[in-house]
Amino acid sequence: MNIEVFSLCDAATVDVAGKLSVLGAFDTIWMANMPAVYPQCSIALRIRFQNMERGEHRVSVNFVDLDGKHLIPTADGKININFPDDQRSGSANLVLNLQMLKLDNYGEYSIDLAVDGRNEASLPLFIREKR
Repeated sequence: MNIEVFSLCDAATVDVAGKLSVLGAFDTIWMANMPAVYPQCSIALRIRFQNMERGEHRVSVNFVDLDGKHLIPTADGKININFPDDQRSGSANLVLNLQMLKLDNYGEYSIDLAVDGRNEASLPLFIREKR
């Protein structure tokens, strides 16, 4: 398994042909006041699986502050990986759209990805004071 894309961005979509489109990847938000609400963002994910990894996989995304407090409930899901026998690998695209994200404090937050119960990747999000 290989994480090809794991990004916090302004928007992301997956079209009917399976193409992942990502707009405006970022890791920092500037805010004048706290608490604050960030109106819209997305988490974009593309995972590549090898032949021997076909089948069902559990995917979990946690968005937490440095104290481990969840900003959103854990996003848990299952994906079924199946692709033609003559292919060496196949991929899965996932998009998690976030609306009205409440931010209580300046500082660092973390978006953590687990696949089949194993931590695979982590993204920082820095909330900075706009002066």
